[in-house]
Amino acid sequence: MQASSEWYYQHVLGGLFGQALGDAFAMPAYLTPQDTWEYYDGWLDRFYPAPVDHPNHAGLAAGQVTDDTQQAMALAEAILEDGEVTVIGTARGLVNWYQKIDGDNSSYVGPNTRRACQAIINGADPFTTGTLGDTNGGAMRILPVGLINAGNIKQAVKDTVTACTPTHYTRVGISAASAVASAVAQALVSESSLEDVLSAGTRGAGMGASYGRIWLGASVSRRIDLALDIARGSGSLFEKIVDLHDIVGSTLSASETIPSAFGVLGLAEGDPLSAARFAAALSGDADTAGAISCAVAGTWMGIEAFPEDVIKTLEEVNPGIQFRNIASRLTEMLINRMNG
Repeated sequence: MQASSEWYYQHVLGGLFGQALGDAFAMPAYLTPQDTWEYYDGWLDRFYPAPVDHPNHAGLAAGQVTDDTQQAMALAEAILEDGEVTVIGTARGLVNWYQKIDGDNSSYVGPNTRRACQAIINGADPFTTGTLGDTNGGAMRILPVGLINAGNIKQAVKDTVTACTPTHYTRVGISAASAVASAVAQALVSESSLEDVLSAGTRGAGMGASYGRIWLGASVSRRIDLALDIARGSGSLFEKIVDLHDIVGSTLSASETIPSAFGVLGLAEGDPLSAARFAAALSGDADTAGAISCAVAGTWMGIEAFPEDVIKTLEEVNPGIQFRNIASRLTEMLINRMNG
């Protein structure tokens, strides 16, 4: 039975705020769990500015998002403008974002997205610029693709292939992004359990691995299983987070950060605030693990899972992002697609 329009809106909005929450909350984490734990004397308990010596995020304010959320919103706007997911629209949205933030001089633009945007700006065909993209950049921004495909894993993967083409057209890049889009799509099925959502991620990763250029990278679906085994195993929360970092990984690799994000989601039992805290403790590319795990969690639990002060901070610190407007338009698009 299809949920109400208001239900979908509340959960789409939860996904958008979840993406921003995880991104901004984990943004100031250091590169290892031990360094982050020592610097903050334990768990991060609120939004922090980036430390002045942070290798990528120095200068960012408490609650400020990074390229993960910026690119997700750029992709959302491109999808809404075109009425569908297209290669040209994705490339246009990313290039517009890249130029707006002066991407050539930004410290936090990922290597594959940077290379592709520069090539497209210089006249390259966006259907050919993503064939080396094996990092997590395609997955970290894929949220809006999941949000317009409630319960439709097959279409979510198909749209993910399209959205990954300009920057991450490799089997590992598409597999990782498909895992995220599929989990989000399943989270928008009102009767879904967290286990349903996690299983959809694994299933989507397997489906996505059939597309794109053959390239280096471990199996994303099997490493999601590994991460969830760690999350369900014995040991303290922090010990499990260290194991996720040390065994699964938290680098830019698509086959590391995305599985670890699913491990974080499992540890958090689907709660976006817990996922943000655990992703920050994970460290490494923590903002991406946070953006992904909290986007899925926020979609699953809806906006009611977010305290008002968290929402207020994210809106005030990131005034260029119109969360509610984008959520309203994505919800309308979602319902129109569902009604055929």
